[in-house]
Amino acid sequence: MNHPNFNEMAGRLMVALDYPGADEAQKLVQALEGIPCYLKVGMQLFYAAGPDFIRELKARGYSVFLDVKMHDIPNTVRGGAESITRLGVDMFNVHAAGGASMMRAAREGAEAALAADPSLRRPEIIAVTQLTSTSLKTMNNEIGIPGSVEQAVVRYAGLAQEAGLDGVVASPLEVPAIRVACGSDFRTVTPGIRPAGSGLGDQTRVLTPGEAISRGSHYIVVGRPITGAPNPREAAETILKEMLNV
Repeated sequence: MNHPNFNEMAGRLMVALDYPGADEAQKLVQALEGIPCYLKVGMQLFYAAGPDFIRELKARGYSVFLDVKMHDIPNTVRGGAESITRLGVDMFNVHAAGGASMMRAAREGAEAALAADPSLRRPEIIAVTQLTSTSLKTMNNEIGIPGSVEQAVVRYAGLAQEAGLDGVVASPLEVPAIRVACGSDFRTVTPGIRPAGSGLGDQTRVLTPGEAISRGSHYIVVGRPITGAPNPREAAETILKEMLNV
């Protein structure tokens, strides 16, 4: 694609490598070669392929979001964050529901790794607010959080910012409210992106790529519309065209 902002916008597209193993993921990475997108490695792939796969992606020049959503006692999260930072990822996340002390511990773990090895780069640390599969009914009646989804997300975003984190994972629907509460520099990573005509899958709070960018999302996460497409590269380029035409 020939567009002056192509590389910048490609860096805001996070392709979710939702595969059971490294071989399948490598096929997609090869199909996307030349598109400088962010790559998101979630639990399924990380548990199967391990740290070596992350190192391989970094050696190939990709930015990597390690999406393992840590949620544990602060000391455990501190140690996990230290190990993840040593791995060299560009972004990782924790659950905001773990509370402010746990989120601060994640930041402290990253800082400890940087202090021990100044050659490392500080990863962006973000907090999961409410999963994009969570409906209002689920949040109110099953999780036990009252009020609207937007209210819960904004409250978690403020808590994450107070804890010194860089941003949050949220639906693109909540991005404008997060920007009002936390400022435009506070990072928003938005799953729940479905190009026009795509199925919703298990997502309930979704927007198209162009709508998400228009609302101010810093990064959009796209999985199945790319990974499940007959031509993943073409699907990624179509999404990028929509992002660029906002």
